[in-house]
Amino acid sequence: MKLLIRADGNARMGTGHVMRCLSLAQGWRRAGGEACFVLAEATPALEQRLQSEGFNVARLSAPAGSAGDAGETARLARERGIGWVVVDGYHFDADFQRAIKTAGVRLLVVDDYGHASHYSADYILNQNLYATAGLYTQREPHTRLLLGTRYALLRQQFNEWRGWEREFPSVARKVLVTLGGSDPDNVTGKIVDALTQISGLEVKALIGGSNPHREQLQSKIRNPESKISFAVDAPNMPELMAWADVAVAAGGTTCWELAFMGLPSLVLVLADNQRAVADALDAAAVARKTTPERVAGDLASLQADLDSRRAMSHLGRKLVDGDGVARVTACLESVEPGSHPQ
Repeated sequence: MKLLIRADGNARMGTGHVMRCLSLAQGWRRAGGEACFVLAEATPALEQRLQSEGFNVARLSAPAGSAGDAGETARLARERGIGWVVVDGYHFDADFQRAIKTAGVRLLVVDDYGHASHYSADYILNQNLYATAGLYTQREPHTRLLLGTRYALLRQQFNEWRGWEREFPSVARKVLVTLGGSDPDNVTGKIVDALTQISGLEVKALIGGSNPHREQLQSKIRNPESKISFAVDAPNMPELMAWADVAVAAGGTTCWELAFMGLPSLVLVLADNQRAVADALDAAAVARKTTPERVAGDLASLQADLDSRRAMSHLGRKLVDGDGVARVTACLESVEPGSHPQ
């Protein structure tokens, strides 16, 4: 069965929509299916990442989320014999969904907060801790809901880390900074500067390939005594999470990977759609919400609090078991052509 993924990413919106769909595409391929990506907006680094993973990438000429976009997407689905279309992005509104369904294609919408006025998809996937059916009261009778972190979409490289046990030093000194694929406001630079206030830290900051501030950030390591390093589009994310004692992260899709790896985290809100994620993680004691102004003090407090770090790690691993992609794939595979989910 063939899967067509319609998502976008750029320096302003970030790359999270595409990257979590990459996780689903990887799982779909492992199950024996084929997947392709259709993009209206993408940075060269993002497009290259998808192609390096072995996925076909097509570009649209219509504006993202427009009627023309829906028409082109539906046409590609018909021409390629697509079984499922997956859309992930806040510009895929009620009209867009209706156009895809009218074309006779099965549809999965990946969503975060109920952005559309009405949902006609076959499935709605909201992998967030705060997801409830109340977000989706305006939906078709056939629309089914996949809600919560049991459906969290993790990339396939995390599968190798099932059962791994984290060690907890009495004082946390290894810090991983990961603020998304683009970080247009260069919050990474502000965080790295703040962490230099704490002696004895070793900091690894991850820079997405779509980050426009790479040269500026890398200039911070020219001091030979610096214990700061930067990695661009790091291919070994699980290893870096295993190396770290604490993470400073944005409240996006990476939070579920951090939870799976049991890495205690300080979470920043860098966009409005991250606020609910950060609040929910803080309320569940899986992570602590912070700000660039508070991060140094919050990290200094957490690095000496062994009991809290152990508890955060344990709760995170209970929250995300790593089987989300398999669960979503099984749901899609269970629907016969021409029918709706039961």
